[in-house]
Amino acid sequence: MVTRKSVAGRFGSAAGLLLAAAGMTLASRRHRLEAERLQLKRLELEELASRRQALAHQQRMHWQLLARAIDDPSLAAVIDTYSPETSTEKRRQFFFANAWYVNLLHLHEAGLIDQEELFGRMRELFQNAVMREYWEASRAQRATLKESTDEAVIGRMLDGLVKDLDEADTDEWWVVGVPPSE
Repeated sequence: MVTRKSVAGRFGSAAGLLLAAAGMTLASRRHRLEAERLQLKRLELEELASRRQALAHQQRMHWQLLARAIDDPSLAAVIDTYSPETSTEKRRQFFFANAWYVNLLHLHEAGLIDQEELFGRMRELFQNAVMREYWEASRAQRATLKESTDEAVIGRMLDGLVKDLDEADTDEWWVVGVPPSE
């Protein structure tokens, strides 16, 4: 009997050790998985920060190039895609309108404003006749965008807004159109 209890005790102790080892292995795996998840999250955040920095740099570059084109008609000719009848003054206004639009677009792309706020700010800008002229004059440029891009989607949304503003029978422009909900 003593031998039987001794053997059973040894097996019980071995089983306990195996269970303890398995528990430590599971805990170790969980810890490793959690560390890998945190590392992946850190990399995602770094990528987002890098993208925002690149967008900010691109926006500065866009503005510098547009500012030079606004100041120098000979440089403006390089990027002029408007009708040949467009006056130099109107072209400069269109370039400036483009700068405003692209600024808002970049704020949206950087996640600093949502689509609803972009819609509201553009609704205000579209109260200006020059901004509306620019939007119509740049229709062909927007038509070249791949339909699935964010800019093309936003362009269609704003085309709808302009249509709603044109058809509105109210002077309360700030209530015209249905802001998107993301």
